[in-house]
Amino acid sequence: MCMKLFAGMSFQEIYQQFIQGMQQTTWLEYMAVFAGIASVWFSRIENIWVYPTGLVSTVIYIFLSMKGHLYGEASVNLYYTIMSVYGWVLWAKTNEAKEHLVVIRYSSSKEWANQLLFCLVCYLVIFGALTWLKKEFAPEAIPWADAFASATAYTGMYLMARKKVESWYWWIATNFASIPLYFVKHYVFTSVFYLVLLIMAVAGLIEWKKRAGRPAVPTAQH
Repeated sequence: MCMKLFAGMSFQEIYQQFIQGMQQTTWLEYMAVFAGIASVWFSRIENIWVYPTGLVSTVIYIFLSMKGHLYGEASVNLYYTIMSVYGWVLWAKTNEAKEHLVVIRYSSSKEWANQLLFCLVCYLVIFGALTWLKKEFAPEAIPWADAFASATAYTGMYLMARKKVESWYWWIATNFASIPLYFVKHYVFTSVFYLVLLIMAVAGLIEWKKRAGRPAVPTAQH
């Protein structure tokens, strides 16, 4: 995927676009990136602040994506925003002993099958929508790549709200695809952001594998 998106570009052209893109980065994009990094950090350590910081990032990215006619990215961030509220509610729920009701767990074989089906359906719907939008309203869209990044992100965000270890595998796929995708669309700092998120997603996967099955503790102790 990376090679296909960078096809036809020399190393010098990639370097020049990187420098130019960094110089053109707005303060809003910087704010969205740093809030997003904070959100992933909090998710790695299973802290509920993943959601308020994430909301700051996603709301800004909805604005930036709509402004740049990046409707696939805008839809992903709108979904992130909705699921952040959903996840915030789930992560905050506790029993009488103040233990969290939703704890880190592995997915069953049936849940894995449902995840793959959900991702496939999302991909087909988004690909079809973006193929049409590219002709009419969004020439910047790259339907096959946008649909992959969006579908894996939709899946990962839902699983994150349910505290499933496998959410990190979907995030790794999303981040890997988003690095070149945002770069070729001239959101260079966001491309760097996704590189950082890719590294953090690997760390998050390792951490959640260690935590899977342990009794949950109140957020205040995280």
